[in-house]
Amino acid sequence: MKDWTRYIQTELGFRERLFVAVLTSKATLNTLAVAVNKTVAHHVPRVLYFTGLRSAKVPHGMAVVSHGDERPVWLMYETVHYLHQNFGGNFDWFFVMQDDTYAQAERLQALAGRLSINQDVYLGRAEQFIGGDERAPYCHGGFGYLLSRSLLLKMVPHLDSCRNEILSVRPDEWLGRCIVDFLGLSCLSQLQGQHFLSYELAKNVEPENEEGEAFWGAVTVHPVAEPALMYRLHKTFSRIRLGQTYQEIAQLQDQIHNLTMLIPLGEAKLTWPVGINAPFVPKSRFEVITWDYFTEQHLFSCPSGAPKCELAGASKADVGDILQTALEQLNQQYQPQLRFRKHQLLNGYRRFDPTRGMEYTLDLLLEAITQKGHSHLLAKRVNLLRPLSKVEIIPMPCVTEATRVQLVLPLTGQELDFVGSFLDAFAVNVLDTHDDALLTLVLVYGPSEAQRAAQEEAFARVKAMVAQLEKRLRRPPGALDQRPDGGPLPGQAHGRGLQEAPHGHPLLPGQRLDRGQRGGPQPLPHECHWQLAGLLPRALPGVQPRTDRSQ
Repeated sequence: MKDWTRYIQTELGFRERLFVAVLTSKATLNTLAVAVNKTVAHHVPRVLYFTGLRSAKVPHGMAVVSHGDERPVWLMYETVHYLHQNFGGNFDWFFVMQDDTYAQAERLQALAGRLSINQDVYLGRAEQFIGGDERAPYCHGGFGYLLSRSLLLKMVPHLDSCRNEILSVRPDEWLGRCIVDFLGLSCLSQLQGQHFLSYELAKNVEPENEEGEAFWGAVTVHPVAEPALMYRLHKTFSRIRLGQTYQEIAQLQDQIHNLTMLIPLGEAKLTWPVGINAPFVPKSRFEVITWDYFTEQHLFSCPSGAPKCELAGASKADVGDILQTALEQLNQQYQPQLRFRKHQLLNGYRRFDPTRGMEYTLDLLLEAITQKGHSHLLAKRVNLLRPLSKVEIIPMPCVTEATRVQLVLPLTGQELDFVGSFLDAFAVNVLDTHDDALLTLVLVYGPSEAQRAAQEEAFARVKAMVAQLEKRLRRPPGALDQRPDGGPLPGQAHGRGLQEAPHGHPLLPGQRLDRGQRGGPQPLPHECHWQLAGLLPRALPGVQPRTDRSQ
């Protein structure tokens, strides 16, 4: 079947924004290059790795091009030729970097998006040629450099002349001299109001302790001597970006709140959490979303239809996560005056609202400890929301009766305990009902599983369960597929926040809320009503406690 999307894109002359070319070697392909792949690849449209000699083992999930010669200048010459021949018409920007360079891919994407594609661009960290003209610097290869498509097209006809006439042992100097001599263009560190910021990392440095705008604003960091250091850099910059994101969220929430005051109904029109869709409003009793009741040990809305079952697997992890979140947010809100410790979960409710996400209501018995060490028990209610993110409407054909549903389930070594219950549920709800569905299990071998593969198969139990399920249901081979894969899995973003609203009515000793009522849990008496929302891993900073003096 023809790829109509790519066909239309080609016909209209649309191109992707950024292509990343990584220069690596046989010695570092399975170490530093893998670290680059795990920190950059999922942020840009395309990443390709170029090496002189092919390694005995190419890492999973990485596209590697071997030129057959490890001479640095020859590798650069062949790489530029390859980029022009295979991708010159598909991308606007080409970023060339080494595998000992850490790049903030999101910031690199943003930089390329702010530059005009109609200009010849040679952007990077400007360095002077040894004994050369100070007015014509080249871009240092260790920090990477950005080439525009128009520059690449003009440079390729001169590559053979550059190879024969320019003598250099450094590939970045050779390429810079080629661009300067034949195109009259030198390296720039800023263009069109945009700055290419780089940071030179000292030896034996701790990335977590680095401070200052020079480090925080860097697009690339060099040199990175080992993969562990690159992962630590990635963690540090991710934490910085996360803090900036929460600041932007807080500013947007303030703007929404201020604008709401100017419209009819004012604050009454403001939804909680700020910026999240309002709850679903049913139009009939058949559309009412019921609440599921749970405790720390049991669930009272079981998939099997039983009235009571043990809280286990993903549900247990979910409940543990929201309890920990509630406690963290309460402590963050009231410390140092008060410190809370969970004594008991009295009641728990949850429901999935398709317009906003998973809602939770928790009745907690907490031990409140003052600064002087005094403590007493308090019954509190908190509301939480785990919102949906990046919801996308996918067009579907009008006739779907004969359409097969493809389910892809990635599995890592840490998730083996949940596979059995999932396969049982899949068999009962899909296979037993003869639905046209195909389940593909992607077995993701991490470093520990890969090292033990020769002695012990990490997913042997999963494969045995799949074989037993196929045999029991007498399904043809392939109804449940297994695909080993060693590439990284994209992470998921979540969040949390905290808001307080006063409500409350008495809760008698031993009283529990009726889990069958459709109107939702009733508020606890004479207690504050907390609402937690969010975007993991911490609170939305713009949501502040409110007090209602009218009650």
